[in-house]
Amino acid sequence: MHRRRRTALVLTAAIAAAAPLLTACGHDAHPGAAAVVGGQRITVSQLESRVAEVRRAQRAAVPDESQYQQVLASTSSLTRDTLHNMVLDRVLHRAAQDAGITVTPREVQEMRTDLEQQAGGAKGLQTAWLQKYGIAPARLDDNLRLQLEAQKLAKELGTDTSQPAFWKALSKASGELRIDLNPRYGTWDVRKSSRVDAKTPWIREVTTAAGGQPVTA
Repeated sequence: MHRRRRTALVLTAAIAAAAPLLTACGHDAHPGAAAVVGGQRITVSQLESRVAEVRRAQRAAVPDESQYQQVLASTSSLTRDTLHNMVLDRVLHRAAQDAGITVTPREVQEMRTDLEQQAGGAKGLQTAWLQKYGIAPARLDDNLRLQLEAQKLAKELGTDTSQPAFWKALSKASGELRIDLNPRYGTWDVRKSSRVDAKTPWIREVTTAAGGQPVTA
């Protein structure tokens, strides 16, 4: 992929208040599930494990106890944010599959190399993604693959990731996957491809600089 033609991946967009379009699942229907996506469960234990990865990375990055407590306070919605991202990842991947889009390991590595240069090295990139997007270092390549899928999907649609045409494709994929959330985590709005009950946006934005690389500083 040409380095100068990357578009911004909208991972924050303002979510307007809207009635949920899909019924949330209950414990009786899906015991132990945080969500069911395409008939496959995201279990509560899987969600808790993913959150624990982020917390361990945050603890390692911020050894000072008082500063770490500030990090905990500022990321108090981490569990719900994480579930949102886990579901949205599957929605995005489905939309990309529907469009016949694939991403190679080489493309992921090229993107990572570019971003590491922008962030001042591998450690800088890991820290930036952890702080800004709640992505643990071990999940960085997975996240970059999804960003590339989003960029390719937008290009295929002749749009960018901030435009309605892109989100319409995600909405279609959400409908196909018949997403159910455990009520403790909210509900899933098919039209907006987003978890709702949120008072703040759940999708974060990676803004690209003029050179085509996300601003991570």
